[in-house]
Order: sequence, then structure tokens, then C-alpha cells
Amino acid sequence: MADASGFHLTGSAPERYEQYAAPIMAPFVTALLDAVDLCPGETVLDLACGTGFVARIAAAHVGPTGHVCATDLNEGMLRVAAAHHPRQYPDIEFAAAPADRLPYADATFDAVVCQQGAQFFPDLDAALREAARVTRPGGRFAATVWAARERSPYLSAQYEVLAEYDGQDPAAIGLAFSCPPEGITAALEAAGFAEVTTREVSFGVTFPSLAEFAAAHLSAVPWGRRPADEHGDEALAAAGRTIADRLAEYTAPDGSATVPFTATLATAKR
Repeated sequence: MADASGFHLTGSAPERYEQYAAPIMAPFVTALLDAVDLCPGETVLDLACGTGFVARIAAAHVGPTGHVCATDLNEGMLRVAAAHHPRQYPDIEFAAAPADRLPYADATFDAVVCQQGAQFFPDLDAALREAARVTRPGGRFAATVWAARERSPYLSAQYEVLAEYDGQDPAAIGLAFSCPPEGITAALEAAGFAEVTTREVSFGVTFPSLAEFAAAHLSAVPWGRRPADEHGDEALAAAGRTIADRLAEYTAPDGSATVPFTATLATAKR
């Protein structure tokens, strides 16, 4: 879900993102793909694909007779996506491209999906116009974006800890919560989509060790590297412990935790 405005990963961070974002993203990927009801043989675009969570599952839905394309602006994320490409479904085509300039002909796809990417597009309206352009008449669109941060206690705690850290500007992480339902609805309708709906979807995500996970996850997102870059990995570990402390109500005595996450799921038809 990388784009120029606030989600760009370099070095080994994309591989860590593949590992540590996976448990958070997994239930929302399922909800996203359920919303477009893919069938064998269909063509799908995973827009702002990141390391390919959605593309891989979409490939399993459409099968060997289908076709999945996946785009992202961050080539490091695409390299990891290609490395995790499931060989039983070879027909996934990865391409480096901005969301508002897609390398596909008009009316190419039966479905376009976007998992936690729309909030990072520099021009949401332009990106959704492109999504509409490449969607076939009658085709489906679905996207998830995080709901207001207080609806996801883990993300809220992460935001607060980073905002308090040495006066860090939380603007980058703030982008993650910058796409309210009315905003994505208006952009979809302006792009030419019809039957636009939004609803909240919530899931509990279980972490075997919340403090350890929170520290590792910080190393995998662009706004989480400053503590380590300035003060070493112990600063990340300390931030992870602070996040876990703030989520004590969700934490068991063994350090595991099940924490609720909430996203807005937007759907539309072309």
C-alpha cells in the first residue's frame, strides 16, 4: 500500500512489513475479497498491493483461468510480493505504477480492490477515476481504510506513543486515518461508480506477545523507524512495551493479547 504521500519503505522494511502486518491485515483481506465475490476465470486488480496479501488470495479465488494484476509505487514492496508469489497460481502480474496512472486499457478488470491504500494516495479523486476507467461495466470495486483511530486501540496507542516520542510529528501515521466514509463515498461517486456503500468491519487480532510484536511492527512501517534510527533498537523495544502497557485491558498474564481493529469497507459498481 505504498504511495508517494506517506507510506514508503526502504531496505529490509518491506520484508518485515510482509511478516508483521500480516496478522493485522488477514481478516480484512478476507472481508475485502468477500465483498467483490470473485469467480473462477475473472480478472482482478490489486491496487496499491504492498507485499501482495490481497493478490495472493485473489489468485486462489480466480484460479488458473483467471488473471490478477497488482500495482504499487514502491518497488521494494513489489520485490517482496514477487518473492512470495504462490507458484501454483503463476498468473499474477506485478507492475510499478502510481494509482492515478495505471498501465492498463479501459474496462480491463472484473474487479478492482484496494486494501488500506486509498488514504495514502496524493490525489484520491484521480486514483479512483483511474480505478473506474479500468473497471468493466458492471464490474465491482472494494476498498478498506482504517476507521477513526480510537476505533482501533492498538493503532491509537501506536499513534500516541510515537507522537509523544521526542516531539515526533505524527502526520505520517495520521494519514492512515485520513479517509472517512463520506470522503471515499464522494470520491467514488465523482469517479463514476454507482451503488456506493460503506460499512464498518471489526475483527479481534491475537498477538502471542504484544510488546514484542509492537516493537517489530514499528520497524516495518515508515513512521516507526525514527526511535531506532536515533537511539537504537532498545528504543523500539521500549516503545513496544509502552504500547503493550496502554493495552493492558486486552492483555493476558502470559503477555498475549486479542485487540479489536476496525476499518471502513467501501464497495461500488461500475
